[in-house]
Amino acid sequence: MHLDWTALGQVTAVSIGVTIAVVTVFALGVLGVARVEAAREENGTGSALGLTQAGLCFVACAAVVAYGIYLIVPQFH
Repeated sequence: MHLDWTALGQVTAVSIGVTIAVVTVFALGVLGVARVEAAREENGTGSALGLTQAGLCFVACAAVVAYGIYLIVPQFH
């Protein structure tokens, strides 16, 4: 059996890179939620910017996860 180490290394690098990117975007979404909560505590109203940031980040994470599931499950192709 011949294993192509280059392909394995490429898949590993892409997997680690995408994982870091998704975690970073998710953390930015959590930061947006924190901004909303801080604005509510400060003046009683939410922050539109924080809410928009959180929404966009969480939608982006959901899209990446959905695409990953699409790639993994052959019935979706």
